[in-house]
Amino acid sequence: MDPIYRALIVCTNHTDYPTKPHKTGLWLSEATHFYDELADRKLPYDIASPNGGVVPIDERSMDRRDTINEKWYHNPTFRDKLENSLKLDDVNPANYQILYLTGGHGTMWDFPDNATLQRITRQIYEKGGMVAAVCHGVGGLLNVTLSDGSSLIANRQITGFSNMEEKIVRLDEEVPFLLEDALRKKNALYSKGMIPFLPYIEVDERLVTGQNPLSARKVGRKVMEEMYEK
Repeated sequence: MDPIYRALIVCTNHTDYPTKPHKTGLWLSEATHFYDELADRKLPYDIASPNGGVVPIDERSMDRRDTINEKWYHNPTFRDKLENSLKLDDVNPANYQILYLTGGHGTMWDFPDNATLQRITRQIYEKGGMVAAVCHGVGGLLNVTLSDGSSLIANRQITGFSNMEEKIVRLDEEVPFLLEDALRKKNALYSKGMIPFLPYIEVDERLVTGQNPLSARKVGRKVMEEMYEK
């Protein structure tokens, strides 16, 4: 009998760019494609955000041709969890064995310095859980320290949204920092795929990171492999 694990999927609440008129938020497929891998195992899950309540969705991520987005965005349970997310302060990390930080540019503002998110990450990781993140969500790992004071990501194989990708989408002047540069400054062993916007993940023991939106499914699949097939 397989053990029953529970996953915590963390999303942003932030919507505004400094100068661009369009809104940011969660990049939808980074939640749906990851969850689609968990759904095969019927894993229980919760969705949380720094403030709780509605998780805003970056309108540019609402691709109607994405059948996985369609499937989960119109799934009443999943949609309800997105629109009534738990507040991070109300989350008990002891309930979860999998933590997943979704991306979307919004996370660049409300993930990196969130002390509650850092504490939850530390507790799930130190209890032997899996910590996963994709794209800009990897920024939520930048300032996580373990109980011994060491950095979670120093000298670990990590990926995340690259400088090149940020320039291609023309948001390199909008974000508060460039994620690739910030990860390198924290002594993470950063790497990226040869071609921008293609799936690429890094696995370092119980830490799984994906470079960009198309990497979310691979991250989910890898997390499931690590949890069930080891």
